Amino acid sequence: MFRVSFDEVGKQLASVLRSLGFSEERARLSARLFAETTCDGVYSHGVNRFPRFVAMVRNGSVDPDAEPRIVARFGAMERCDGRRGPGNLNAHAAMARAVELSGEHGIGCVALANTNHWMRGGTYGWQAADSGVIGICWTNTMPNVPPWGGLDAAIGNNPVVLAVPRANGHVVLDMAMSQFSYGALESYRRRGEMLPVEGGFDAEGKVTRDPAAIEASQRLLPIGFWKGSGLAVMLDLIASMTSMGNATHQIANDPLRETGLSQMFVAIDPRTLGDADKLELIADEVVASLHRSRPAEDSKGVRYPGENTLRLREENRRLGLAIDEVIWAEIGEMTK
Repeated sequence: MFRVSFDEVGKQLASVLRSLGFSEERARLSARLFAETTCDGVYSHGVNRFPRFVAMVRNGSVDPDAEPRIVARFGAMERCDGRRGPGNLNAHAAMARAVELSGEHGIGCVALANTNHWMRGGTYGWQAADSGVIGICWTNTMPNVPPWGGLDAAIGNNPVVLAVPRANGHVVLDMAMSQFSYGALESYRRRGEMLPVEGGFDAEGKVTRDPAAIEASQRLLPIGFWKGSGLAVMLDLIASMTSMGNATHQIANDPLRETGLSQMFVAIDPRTLGDADKLELIADEVVASLHRSRPAEDSKGVRYPGENTLRLREENRRLGLAIDEVIWAEIGEMTK
Protein backbone atom coordinates (compact mmCIF):
# COMPACT_ATOMS: atom_id res chain seq x y z
CA MET A 1 0.00 0.00 0.00
CA PHE A 2 1.09 3.57 -0.62
CA ARG A 3 -0.55 6.93 -0.01
CA VAL A 4 -2.31 9.19 -2.52
CA SER A 5 -4.03 12.44 -1.60
CA PHE A 6 -7.82 12.46 -1.48
CA ASP A 7 -8.04 15.13 -4.19
CA GLU A 8 -5.68 13.27 -6.52
CA VAL A 9 -7.69 10.05 -6.17
CA GLY A 10 -10.90 11.91 -6.98
CA LYS A 11 -9.37 13.58 -10.03
CA GLN A 12 -7.97 10.31 -11.40
CA LEU A 13 -11.20 8.36 -10.95
CA ALA A 14 -13.28 11.18 -12.44
CA SER A 15 -11.00 11.27 -15.47
CA VAL A 16 -11.58 7.57 -16.06
CA LEU A 17 -15.34 7.98 -15.69
CA ARG A 18 -15.45 10.87 -18.15
CA SER A 19 -13.66 8.66 -20.68
CA LEU A 20 -16.46 6.13 -20.21
CA GLY A 21 -19.18 8.64 -21.07
CA PHE A 22 -20.07 10.08 -17.65
CA SER A 23 -20.98 13.75 -17.57
CA GLU A 24 -18.61 16.01 -15.65
CA GLU A 25 -20.95 16.39 -12.68
CA ARG A 26 -21.77 12.68 -12.43
CA ALA A 27 -18.14 11.66 -12.87
CA ARG A 28 -17.09 13.93 -10.01
CA LEU A 29 -19.80 12.69 -7.65
CA SER A 30 -19.20 9.01 -8.37
CA ALA A 31 -15.45 9.48 -8.01
CA ARG A 32 -15.92 11.32 -4.73
CA LEU A 33 -18.07 8.51 -3.34
CA PHE A 34 -15.39 5.94 -4.23
CA ALA A 35 -12.66 8.11 -2.68
CA GLU A 36 -14.69 8.75 0.50
CA THR A 37 -15.21 5.02 0.94
CA THR A 38 -11.47 4.39 0.91
CA CYS A 39 -10.91 7.45 3.08
CA ASP A 40 -13.27 5.95 5.68
CA GLY A 41 -11.27 2.72 5.74
CA VAL A 42 -13.67 0.52 3.77
CA TYR A 43 -10.93 -0.40 1.29
CA SER A 44 -12.75 -3.38 -0.22
CA HIS A 45 -15.58 -1.20 -1.60
CA GLY A 46 -13.70 1.96 -2.51
CA VAL A 47 -10.83 2.39 -4.95
CA ASN A 48 -10.10 -1.35 -4.83
CA ARG A 49 -13.53 -2.05 -6.37
CA PHE A 50 -13.26 0.66 -9.01
CA PRO A 51 -11.75 -1.63 -11.73
CA ARG A 52 -14.72 -4.00 -11.35
CA PHE A 53 -17.10 -1.06 -11.68
CA VAL A 54 -15.33 0.05 -14.85
CA ALA A 55 -15.56 -3.50 -16.23
CA MET A 56 -19.33 -3.46 -15.63
CA VAL A 57 -19.67 -0.16 -17.48
CA ARG A 58 -17.71 -1.60 -20.37
CA ASN A 59 -19.74 -4.84 -20.53
CA GLY A 60 -23.02 -2.91 -20.56
CA SER A 61 -24.26 -3.88 -17.08
CA VAL A 62 -24.05 -0.22 -15.97
CA ASP A 63 -25.47 2.63 -18.07
CA PRO A 64 -23.47 5.82 -17.30
CA ASP A 65 -26.31 8.12 -18.40
CA ALA A 66 -29.26 6.43 -16.67
CA GLU A 67 -30.88 8.21 -13.72
CA PRO A 68 -33.67 6.94 -11.42
CA ARG A 69 -37.22 7.58 -12.60
CA ILE A 70 -40.25 7.71 -10.29
CA VAL A 71 -42.85 5.17 -11.43
CA ALA A 72 -45.29 5.28 -8.47
CA ARG A 73 -45.89 7.40 -5.37
CA PHE A 74 -48.23 7.48 -2.41
CA GLY A 75 -47.75 10.05 0.34
CA ALA A 76 -44.28 9.65 1.80
CA MET A 77 -43.49 6.60 -0.33
CA GLU A 78 -42.08 6.45 -3.85
CA ARG A 79 -41.08 3.60 -6.12
CA CYS A 80 -38.30 4.22 -8.64
CA ASP A 81 -36.77 2.46 -11.62
CA GLY A 82 -32.99 2.75 -11.44
CA ARG A 83 -32.73 1.91 -15.15
CA ARG A 84 -29.45 0.10 -14.43
CA GLY A 85 -27.60 3.34 -13.83
CA PRO A 86 -24.41 3.59 -11.73
CA GLY A 87 -25.23 2.05 -8.37
CA ASN A 88 -23.61 4.67 -6.16
CA LEU A 89 -25.24 7.55 -8.07
CA ASN A 90 -28.66 5.87 -8.01
CA ALA A 91 -28.39 5.18 -4.28
CA HIS A 92 -27.21 8.71 -3.52
CA ALA A 93 -30.19 10.14 -5.45
CA ALA A 94 -32.64 7.76 -3.74
CA MET A 95 -31.46 8.66 -0.24
CA ALA A 96 -31.52 12.37 -1.13
CA ARG A 97 -35.14 11.97 -2.20
CA ALA A 98 -36.01 10.03 0.98
CA VAL A 99 -34.50 12.86 3.04
CA GLU A 100 -36.53 15.39 1.04
CA LEU A 101 -39.72 13.42 1.68
CA SER A 102 -38.95 13.25 5.41
CA GLY A 103 -38.88 17.05 5.41
CA GLU A 104 -42.46 17.04 4.08
CA HIS A 105 -43.93 14.10 6.02
CA GLY A 106 -41.54 13.38 8.89
CA ILE A 107 -40.62 10.15 7.13
CA GLY A 108 -39.64 9.32 3.57
CA CYS A 109 -39.28 5.98 1.83
CA VAL A 110 -37.89 5.29 -1.63
CA ALA A 111 -37.93 1.77 -3.06
CA LEU A 112 -35.46 1.42 -5.91
CA ALA A 113 -35.58 -1.41 -8.46
CA ASN A 114 -33.39 -2.27 -11.44
CA THR A 115 -30.23 -0.70 -10.04
CA ASN A 116 -26.61 -1.77 -9.60
CA HIS A 117 -24.21 -2.48 -6.73
CA TRP A 118 -24.23 0.57 -4.47
CA MET A 119 -20.58 0.01 -3.40
CA ARG A 120 -20.38 0.94 0.32
CA GLY A 121 -23.83 0.97 1.86
CA GLY A 122 -22.67 3.10 4.78
CA THR A 123 -22.22 6.00 2.36
CA TYR A 124 -25.97 6.59 2.31
CA GLY A 125 -26.30 6.30 6.09
CA TRP A 126 -23.67 9.02 6.52
CA GLN A 127 -25.50 11.01 3.85
CA ALA A 128 -28.77 10.86 5.82
CA ALA A 129 -27.09 11.65 9.13
CA ASP A 130 -25.26 14.62 7.58
CA SER A 131 -28.74 15.89 6.60
CA GLY A 132 -29.85 15.64 10.23
CA VAL A 133 -32.15 12.63 9.90
CA ILE A 134 -32.14 8.96 10.81
CA GLY A 135 -31.28 6.81 7.80
CA ILE A 136 -32.14 3.17 7.15
CA CYS A 137 -31.28 1.44 3.91
CA TRP A 138 -30.53 -1.98 2.53
CA THR A 139 -29.99 -3.83 -0.72
CA ASN A 140 -30.30 -7.36 -1.98
CA THR A 141 -27.44 -8.98 -3.86
CA MET A 142 -26.72 -11.92 -6.08
CA PRO A 143 -27.00 -15.29 -4.27
CA ASN A 144 -23.64 -15.60 -2.51
CA VAL A 145 -24.44 -17.07 0.93
CA PRO A 146 -25.87 -20.52 1.69
CA PRO A 147 -29.07 -20.39 3.77
CA TRP A 148 -28.75 -21.95 7.19
CA GLY A 149 -28.88 -25.72 6.77
CA GLY A 150 -28.02 -25.55 3.06
CA LEU A 151 -24.90 -26.07 0.97
CA ASP A 152 -25.64 -23.94 -2.08
CA ALA A 153 -25.63 -20.13 -2.23
CA ALA A 154 -29.30 -19.14 -2.32
CA ILE A 155 -29.48 -15.92 -0.28
CA GLY A 156 -27.59 -12.62 -0.55
CA ASN A 157 -25.36 -11.01 2.03
CA ASN A 158 -27.84 -8.11 1.73
CA PRO A 159 -26.10 -5.23 3.58
CA VAL A 160 -28.23 -3.11 5.91
CA VAL A 161 -27.34 0.34 7.22
CA LEU A 162 -28.76 2.26 10.19
CA ALA A 163 -27.60 5.80 10.92
CA VAL A 164 -28.40 8.28 13.69
CA PRO A 165 -27.28 11.93 13.46
CA ARG A 166 -25.23 13.31 16.34
CA ALA A 167 -23.29 16.58 16.55
CA ASN A 168 -20.33 14.90 18.25
CA GLY A 169 -20.11 12.09 15.70
CA HIS A 170 -22.87 10.26 13.86
CA VAL A 171 -23.66 6.70 14.92
CA VAL A 172 -23.64 4.57 11.77
CA LEU A 173 -23.93 0.78 11.54
CA ASP A 174 -23.10 -0.79 8.16
CA MET A 175 -23.18 -4.57 8.04
CA ALA A 176 -23.76 -7.42 5.64
CA MET A 177 -25.70 -10.57 6.49
CA SER A 178 -22.51 -12.61 6.23
CA GLN A 179 -19.85 -12.46 8.93
CA PHE A 180 -17.51 -11.03 6.27
CA SER A 181 -18.37 -9.74 2.81
CA TYR A 182 -16.52 -11.10 -0.22
CA GLY A 183 -14.83 -7.73 -0.48
CA ALA A 184 -13.53 -8.07 3.08
CA LEU A 185 -12.32 -11.62 2.38
CA GLU A 186 -10.42 -10.33 -0.63
CA SER A 187 -8.81 -7.58 1.45
CA TYR A 188 -7.63 -10.05 4.11
CA ARG A 189 -6.32 -12.44 1.45
CA ARG A 190 -4.41 -9.68 -0.34
CA ARG A 191 -2.74 -8.72 2.96
CA GLY A 192 -1.92 -12.34 3.68
CA GLU A 193 -3.91 -12.27 6.92
CA MET A 194 -6.30 -14.71 8.55
CA LEU A 195 -9.73 -13.48 9.65
CA PRO A 196 -10.03 -12.42 13.31
CA VAL A 197 -12.94 -14.88 13.80
CA GLU A 198 -14.43 -17.73 11.79
CA GLY A 199 -16.04 -16.38 8.62
CA GLY A 200 -17.18 -19.40 6.63
CA PHE A 201 -16.61 -22.99 5.67
CA ASP A 202 -13.76 -24.66 3.79
CA ALA A 203 -14.14 -27.35 1.12
CA GLU A 204 -14.58 -30.01 3.80
CA GLY A 205 -17.38 -28.13 5.53
CA LYS A 206 -15.32 -27.02 8.53
CA VAL A 207 -15.54 -23.46 9.84
CA THR A 208 -12.37 -21.54 9.09
CA ARG A 209 -10.62 -18.20 9.37
CA ASP A 210 -8.84 -18.69 6.03
CA PRO A 211 -10.27 -16.10 3.60
CA ALA A 212 -8.97 -17.93 0.52
CA ALA A 213 -10.60 -21.19 1.60
CA ILE A 214 -13.95 -19.43 2.08
CA GLU A 215 -13.69 -17.73 -1.31
CA ALA A 216 -13.02 -21.12 -2.89
CA SER A 217 -15.94 -22.88 -1.17
CA GLN A 218 -18.29 -19.87 -1.57
CA ARG A 219 -19.80 -20.79 1.77
CA LEU A 220 -19.89 -17.60 3.82
CA LEU A 221 -21.07 -17.83 7.42
CA PRO A 222 -24.27 -15.83 8.07
CA ILE A 223 -24.17 -13.46 11.06
CA GLY A 224 -25.90 -15.05 14.01
CA PHE A 225 -26.03 -18.35 12.09
CA TRP A 226 -29.75 -19.03 11.39
CA LYS A 227 -30.73 -15.51 12.51
CA GLY A 228 -28.63 -13.80 9.84
CA SER A 229 -29.91 -16.25 7.26
CA GLY A 230 -33.52 -15.46 8.13
CA LEU A 231 -32.88 -11.72 8.19
CA ALA A 232 -31.30 -11.89 4.72
CA VAL A 233 -34.46 -13.55 3.40
CA MET A 234 -36.72 -10.90 4.95
CA LEU A 235 -34.64 -7.97 3.66
CA ASP A 236 -34.74 -9.48 0.19
CA LEU A 237 -38.52 -9.94 0.34
CA ILE A 238 -39.24 -6.40 1.55
CA ALA A 239 -36.91 -4.73 -0.96
CA SER A 240 -38.11 -6.73 -3.97
CA MET A 241 -41.82 -6.53 -3.08
CA THR A 242 -41.81 -2.80 -2.29
CA SER A 243 -39.74 -1.89 -5.36
CA MET A 244 -41.44 -4.53 -7.56
CA GLY A 245 -37.93 -5.50 -8.60
CA ASN A 246 -35.76 -8.61 -8.69
CA ALA A 247 -35.34 -10.88 -5.71
CA THR A 248 -31.97 -12.47 -5.01
CA HIS A 249 -32.76 -15.70 -6.84
CA GLN A 250 -33.40 -13.67 -10.03
CA ILE A 251 -30.00 -11.92 -10.00
CA ALA A 252 -27.10 -13.36 -12.01
CA ASN A 253 -24.54 -15.13 -9.83
CA ASP A 254 -21.64 -13.36 -11.53
CA PRO A 255 -19.88 -10.34 -9.93
CA LEU A 256 -19.46 -8.70 -13.36
CA ARG A 257 -23.14 -9.21 -14.24
CA GLU A 258 -24.67 -8.50 -10.83
CA THR A 259 -27.29 -6.03 -11.99
CA GLY A 260 -31.01 -5.38 -11.55
CA LEU A 261 -30.80 -5.13 -7.74
CA SER A 262 -33.59 -3.99 -5.41
CA GLN A 263 -32.95 -1.46 -2.63
CA MET A 264 -34.75 0.44 0.12
CA PHE A 265 -34.03 3.94 1.47
CA VAL A 266 -35.83 5.30 4.54
CA ALA A 267 -35.29 8.68 6.20
CA ILE A 268 -36.91 9.63 9.52
CA ASP A 269 -36.85 13.11 11.03
CA PRO A 270 -37.66 12.65 14.74
CA ARG A 271 -37.55 16.42 15.21
CA THR A 272 -41.07 16.54 13.78
CA LEU A 273 -42.29 14.79 16.94
CA GLY A 274 -39.83 15.87 19.61
CA ASP A 275 -37.39 18.46 20.92
CA ALA A 276 -34.10 18.58 18.97
CA ASP A 277 -32.00 19.25 22.09
CA LYS A 278 -33.56 16.28 23.87
CA LEU A 279 -32.83 14.06 20.89
CA GLU A 280 -29.16 15.09 20.94
CA LEU A 281 -29.00 14.38 24.68
CA ILE A 282 -30.42 10.89 24.17
CA ALA A 283 -27.78 10.08 21.56
CA ASP A 284 -24.95 11.48 23.70
CA GLU A 285 -26.09 9.53 26.76
CA VAL A 286 -26.21 6.25 24.82
CA VAL A 287 -22.68 6.81 23.54
CA ALA A 288 -21.47 7.78 27.02
CA SER A 289 -22.94 4.59 28.48
CA LEU A 290 -21.00 2.53 25.94
CA HIS A 291 -17.75 4.34 26.72
CA ARG A 292 -18.25 3.66 30.45
CA SER A 293 -18.22 -0.09 29.85
CA ARG A 294 -15.01 -1.68 31.10
CA PRO A 295 -12.90 -3.02 28.22
CA ALA A 296 -12.52 -6.77 27.93
CA GLU A 297 -9.10 -8.36 28.13
CA ASP A 298 -6.98 -7.49 25.06
CA SER A 299 -9.70 -5.06 23.94
CA LYS A 300 -9.04 -1.52 22.77
CA GLY A 301 -12.18 -0.40 24.53
CA VAL A 302 -15.81 -0.11 23.54
CA ARG A 303 -16.60 2.02 20.50
CA TYR A 304 -19.94 3.05 19.08
CA PRO A 305 -20.73 2.12 15.44
CA GLY A 306 -18.97 4.62 13.20
CA GLU A 307 -16.47 5.84 15.80
CA ASN A 308 -13.50 4.11 14.19
CA THR A 309 -14.64 5.38 10.79
CA LEU A 310 -14.26 8.96 11.99
CA ARG A 311 -10.75 8.20 13.25
CA LEU A 312 -9.72 6.61 9.95
CA ARG A 313 -11.30 9.45 7.97
CA GLU A 314 -9.19 12.01 9.77
CA GLU A 315 -6.03 9.93 9.45
CA ASN A 316 -6.48 9.23 5.74
CA ARG A 317 -7.37 12.82 4.92
CA ARG A 318 -4.20 13.93 6.66
CA LEU A 319 -1.80 11.26 5.37
CA GLY A 320 -3.41 10.38 2.05
CA LEU A 321 -5.52 7.39 1.06
CA ALA A 322 -3.98 3.94 1.40
CA ILE A 323 -4.09 2.48 -2.11
CA ASP A 324 -3.01 -0.89 -3.49
CA GLU A 325 -0.17 -0.07 -5.90
CA VAL A 326 -1.22 -2.70 -8.45
CA ILE A 327 -4.78 -1.40 -8.55
CA TRP A 328 -3.64 2.23 -8.74
CA ALA A 329 -1.36 1.38 -11.68
CA GLU A 330 -4.29 -0.39 -13.37
CA ILE A 331 -6.46 2.70 -12.92
CA GLY A 332 -3.70 4.87 -14.31
CA GLU A 333 -3.72 2.86 -17.54
CA MET A 334 -7.46 3.23 -18.05
CA THR A 335 -7.37 6.60 -19.76
CA LYS A 336 -4.29 5.96 -21.91
